[in-house]
Amino acid sequence: MSRQVKLYRRIRDLREDHDLTQAQVAKAIGLHLTRYQTYERGEVRVPAEVIEKLARFYHVRADYILGLI
Repeated sequence: MSRQVKLYRRIRDLREDHDLTQAQVAKAIGLHLTRYQTYERGEVRVPAEVIEKLARFYHVRADYILGLI
């Protein structure tokens, strides 16, 4: 599995593990819902700033979201 695929799955899994909707996460990190959905579906690359926001939101390390650990 590529790192990009791990990233998209990790983002979705984190959201589901916290029983959150895509809309809730998007709002919490300051994104439009449609933009967040494109990240979670793997349609576009997730910018570093968004990975950082997600890491802070979920209280995890960015390298976890990136699938490095």
